[in-house]
Amino acid sequence: MKLIKFLKDWTLPVSMGMGTIVYLIFAFVPALESAAEVMEPVFNTILPLFMFLILFVTFCKVDFHKMLPVGWHLWVSIFNLLFVGIVMAIVLFFHFTGDKLVLMEALLMCIIAPTATAAAVVTQKLGGSLEEMTTYTFLSNFLTVLLVPVCFPLIEKSADISFMSAFTKIFYQVVTLLVVPMLLAYLVKHYWQSLHRKVVSVRDLSFYLWGCSLMIVTGTTVKNIVHAQATLLLLGSIAMLGLLLCVIQFAVGRFIGHFFCRAQEAGQGLGQKNTAFAIWMAYTYLTPLASVGPGCYILWQNIINSIEIWQERRRSAVEA
Repeated sequence: MKLIKFLKDWTLPVSMGMGTIVYLIFAFVPALESAAEVMEPVFNTILPLFMFLILFVTFCKVDFHKMLPVGWHLWVSIFNLLFVGIVMAIVLFFHFTGDKLVLMEALLMCIIAPTATAAAVVTQKLGGSLEEMTTYTFLSNFLTVLLVPVCFPLIEKSADISFMSAFTKIFYQVVTLLVVPMLLAYLVKHYWQSLHRKVVSVRDLSFYLWGCSLMIVTGTTVKNIVHAQATLLLLGSIAMLGLLLCVIQFAVGRFIGHFFCRAQEAGQGLGQKNTAFAIWMAYTYLTPLASVGPGCYILWQNIINSIEIWQERRRSAVEA
């Protein structure tokens, strides 16, 4: 029972730790090399399925009539645009190339990435508004759809993409992994109520599904860092600046949210990023090394999430 309680209380750190350990075992034990080659495409296939299920379960709990834009959505979006603009201005003004450009691209990926689909899960866990967070997740994703085709060709001259081709490709990803589970949840909620009751009756189901997906994403992140063709100085710089950026985005989001009594929601909206999506964009449109940025960011944001969940659990225990 103590072990189960420990796993429930520290799901995120345990998931990250397990993902790291499992990858390192398979990577550095020669006898498991063939098994690792077999399992890699399997994990790449089931990760989108986990994300789909997480969103489906989350949307089953959403009151769709309350999914409306509110004040903090606008201001968080403005600051997100401001941060993107600052990075773009620095790159274009100083004409960065080589490692400096890779560093700035890595940071850009941590800013331009949309709000994580799991942000609504964390917000609900912390007692925030599920509907407001879900609405902003949609807004953030469509903002990214517009920003990427404009920004990437400006900083990565080798990125042979047109606005419409990039827009269509990213829009397809957003619709597949965000809109489809929402529509399915809406149909189940209104036309298959027996299944809907079973889904919502399982407490924290989306949170534990997220824990499983986090284990896979962490393993993939460690793999990308281990195999990155870069100096330790560059990798360290990306990691440390990613940490600073993560803290800034969470802090600015919470600052904005205080004016609307939604500090938790705004903090998650600006700070918690869809790093898996960011890694895909880096590989598709920029240099693969830029994916190390969101790869490190996933560690920092989930440390912050773990601390927030621990504080909420402690506060609830005191009130009880």
